[in-house]
Amino acid sequence: MEKQSQPDLEQNEQDQPTRALTDSLQQKLDYLSTLRQAITAGDDRLIYELIDGDHYHQALLNEEPNATRNTQVDLITDVHPAISHYLSTKLIDYLAHEYPFFYYEETQLGEFQIYFGNWWDRRQFGKLNVLKVAFEFSQAEFNKLQKTFELAAAHKRFNTDGIQRISAANDQLQALIDAQDDRDRQKDDLRQQLKENGQRNSLFDSGRIKEERQQIIDQLTKLADEDEQANNAHATMKDNEAKILTLSKEDTILAYEKQAIETAFKSFENFNERNRSLYTDYLTTLIGKAQVSADGE
Repeated sequence: MEKQSQPDLEQNEQDQPTRALTDSLQQKLDYLSTLRQAITAGDDRLIYELIDGDHYHQALLNEEPNATRNTQVDLITDVHPAISHYLSTKLIDYLAHEYPFFYYEETQLGEFQIYFGNWWDRRQFGKLNVLKVAFEFSQAEFNKLQKTFELAAAHKRFNTDGIQRISAANDQLQALIDAQDDRDRQKDDLRQQLKENGQRNSLFDSGRIKEERQQIIDQLTKLADEDEQANNAHATMKDNEAKILTLSKEDTILAYEKQAIETAFKSFENFNERNRSLYTDYLTTLIGKAQVSADGE
């Protein structure tokens, strides 16, 4: 049996890093080639598996997490916007059927804003993450909608309490305006009392006289403050009415949104559950279509 010469051993040792490098490069080339072929073939299901294999295998195949499935994904980070734009076509078609009240606007390549409804003054509700097949709702807007559902059981709307507080404030301001004549009479009486107080001069009662004088002044000051509030009341009431109108409009929009969700999902809980399973539901649909296509060939 021939023994390997020292130069041959050295050559093999040198070849090992080279083979490792070429194998690594070939894996990258294979990955990019497979992705390119999937895009050319319109195989969105495979594209999703390639851009995040670990998520795909966990969600669709119930496999344990394994970061090695995503070894090559950093190669395409710079083209994520273009891939998102490409994948959005079928995804938004699917969402238009499942979530008929959501509308989407591509604000820049691969980035999509969500709008709730096609009615006047509709709300921007968040973003659609195409690559993750997930809604990224505005937390503030989502909380308003959630609260709307919670309050419905008590026959209240989101802004019911706020509108009642502002309405009560307007009632108080109107009462101040209506009480102007009464305040004028009180001021006349107090000024007369102040005059009489000033005419009284007693060495023994000086402390009580001063105390009475201060009380009269305090009452006059209070009435003067109420006069000032009454003078500004009309402008304040007008501002409050504008606030009530804004809050009422918001309640109307929220009522539209609530009705849209109930029509499509029956309840807010069902809506949330569907949001959580959106990735799995959509990818399952793609798998089913691919199977039907394969069976038809």
